Amino acid sequence: MKKLVKPTVLQCALIASLIGTAVSLAGDAETTTTTIAPAPEAGSKFAGTLNFDLNSHFVSYGLDVWGDGNDLGGGTFNPSLELTWALPGNVTAILGTWWDVNGKVPSAIGGKLQEIDVWAGLGYKVGDLSITGLYQNWIYGSANEQIIDIKFAYDCFLSPSLLVHNRVDPGASGGNNGTILVAGISHSVDAGPVTFSFPLNIAYFLDDDFHPASTDSGFGYGSLGVTATYAMTFLGEDYGAWNLHAGLTYYVTDSDVVANSDAGRPDNDFLTANIGIGCSF
Repeated sequence: MKKLVKPTVLQCALIASLIGTAVSLAGDAETTTTTIAPAPEAGSKFAGTLNFDLNSHFVSYGLDVWGDGNDLGGGTFNPSLELTWALPGNVTAILGTWWDVNGKVPSAIGGKLQEIDVWAGLGYKVGDLSITGLYQNWIYGSANEQIIDIKFAYDCFLSPSLLVHNRVDPGASGGNNGTILVAGISHSVDAGPVTFSFPLNIAYFLDDDFHPASTDSGFGYGSLGVTATYAMTFLGEDYGAWNLHAGLTYYVTDSDVVANSDAGRPDNDFLTANIGIGCSF
């Protein structure tokens, strides 16, 4: 297949602007479950990412699940693993899992394991455009919430993306089925072995009553973050490329659409923190 001409900075900025206009209130790719692993490199059919993260909050599409508000001290442990296999025709098979481990409430699964998310799907790449489709099953509260996600991402300046998040079975969420449009941009700066990223996301809910106690559709939340990733190159890459990462993200949520405060949570707007260790292979 012919290699596409690499877009200019002006073209990329125009694409970001068009996405932002098309979804005037688009949003956060914070699915908590889908940090897509890099596609396998040329000559390799297999790749993956492994992360061990400690998060101050569990945020699911703007909802402060454990009601931590502006308290950064009640952490939850979230390990995740995603594997990819290269298929013919620029297609990639994806399989992953994400866990939520804490002692905030009695677990319906066992021990301190509150939730297990699994997902499978396919990715397709043409030039700098990536399209990913995932089916997800979120297991918690003795029920299964089911999700179908479609994500479009463009690899250029500002890295614009658009996620169409579809809940097809509410499980134990307490909300209803519906669709959220999540759009974002991100800019990264390298400073030696450390990469700083600045993601900006906005979410638009197409349906009422998506989250518990919500009463409206429309703008649901916005988030702005900063993340620092330190590449542990001194370890070599015989056992994968390891990194240390940490970040802060501030959320602004609408009380009618996300309904954090109406559902008994302390704050509509709150700061979250993350620290972890990761490996790509």
